[in-house]
Amino acid sequence: MTDMLDILRDIADAVVKAVGLIPGPELGKDIEMGADGTPTSEVDKVAENTVLDYIVRNNVPLNVLSEEIGYVDNGFEDTLVLDPIDGTSNAIAGVPMYTVSMAVGKSRLSDVRYAYLRNVMTGESMWAEKGKGAYKDGRRMHVRKLDERDLFMMIYLGNGADPSAFELAKRVKSSRSYGCASLEMELVAEGQADGFYMNSERYARAIRVVDIAASYLLLMEAGGHIYDLKGEEMDMPFNLESRSNFLACADPALFDFVMKRRAKSMGDGPVFGLVANPNVPNVRKYAERVVSALEGEKIIFDKSAGNILGKPGMEICDMWVDIMVTIGGDGTILRTLMNNSAPVVGINAGGVGFLAEISVDDIEEGMARLRRGEYTVDERFKLDSSSEGEMYETAVNEAVVHTDSVAKIRQFKVYVDDKLATEVRADGIIVSTSTGSTGYAMSLGAPLIDPKVNAFVIVPMAAYKFASRPFVVPSDSKVTVECVLDKGCLLVIDGQAEHPIEGGAKVDFVRSAEKARFITFRQDFYSRVRNKLVNAI
Repeated sequence: MTDMLDILRDIADAVVKAVGLIPGPELGKDIEMGADGTPTSEVDKVAENTVLDYIVRNNVPLNVLSEEIGYVDNGFEDTLVLDPIDGTSNAIAGVPMYTVSMAVGKSRLSDVRYAYLRNVMTGESMWAEKGKGAYKDGRRMHVRKLDERDLFMMIYLGNGADPSAFELAKRVKSSRSYGCASLEMELVAEGQADGFYMNSERYARAIRVVDIAASYLLLMEAGGHIYDLKGEEMDMPFNLESRSNFLACADPALFDFVMKRRAKSMGDGPVFGLVANPNVPNVRKYAERVVSALEGEKIIFDKSAGNILGKPGMEICDMWVDIMVTIGGDGTILRTLMNNSAPVVGINAGGVGFLAEISVDDIEEGMARLRRGEYTVDERFKLDSSSEGEMYETAVNEAVVHTDSVAKIRQFKVYVDDKLATEVRADGIIVSTSTGSTGYAMSLGAPLIDPKVNAFVIVPMAAYKFASRPFVVPSDSKVTVECVLDKGCLLVIDGQAEHPIEGGAKVDFVRSAEKARFITFRQDFYSRVRNKLVNAI
């Protein structure tokens, strides 16, 4: 070991000794509020004080960033990024999965040079020096080879977990949630797990740099990877304010599997899903033609398609498929995308069907192209909606806040990144994605937007003042709609889900980490506009 790793080992020894002296009932006693805004337990404070005392007594040339005390500037170039006890709830409950986690770097994850992790209960030690590999109790650690048929995943399933976490747990062979991020990521570095998926729908529950600084270097030195949920290599500054969701993995291909970026199944070939709108005329005939054209392929039916064909069906959200085929109009497509993240191709048996790719006359040709893989997958961003801490369904097209009473006007304030943009009296406000610009927003005079443009459109509905016009804002903005009057409103998402909104409440809209994926046969956006909107109307 280098001198710095020896120092970190000695600090870990001191923490283990100090924590061992705390009486069991006292471990979880809350004694103050930490710098991260959460209560500090006795075990956390004892561990942190032990580290700080060691640094002072031994003149260790390090600043400190710690979960409890915050940043301590000792005037040095390097900083010790410390989580004195990662897995406090485990420690209090007597579960032997909690660590002292330490990393040394200058200002962010990417420049961490030393890492040391100690399981306080078992005594197992893991360490790494940048460029020199990662070790567990002296044994070199390596990530393992990916086998999608035998995936073992660590998944955050706490009370802030995004619904996609539970969906992923159903797709993999085995999963665990241990409540100690540093150890869960270390298991990937050690080759015991394929990945660690952290996705919290509540920002306050997302990961901080102190939680993973040590295991970050362990994973990287063991040959692993860590990405944010947009697919970029993850990096975080040394502070307690920044939080992030991420995927730590042994193989970059796991990112594509977890985020469903490719049509690849766990079996020998793609699995098709069929969703049908039972109210469409001739829907049985269309469904039978799809099944006939996909003869020999594995097909899973939603409940409506199953009833129509006399076959077993399931809820759309429970359909693990590679390609989803819908029969209906745009509403059927939107309902499917709200409940499943598989790529969707629509057979237009409805009206305009702007989002649908295949006409009923071309069902056989369309299914043949799917089987041959002659298609592309077009990814579109989705829209998240929340109010008073409650998250709602993600939208592909738009979310609408409107009056809950017929012919009753409401007053709204609209904010962009917390700055007042407009105040209007109207029937409602639409917040539309670029995909949704050809839908409800278009009918109210908003511009058509190429889906490659990352923008929201804010559209007043039947505004009292003629000067109330649509706004186009960047998709990385936060849009807030305040229902000013003490009168109720409704939040309607993609025309599929409704939620009551109390008078005076605010609804926030932000770009979602989720993507809507459409299977296309290379018809460009402008041709679609001409064929389905201009020439058809």
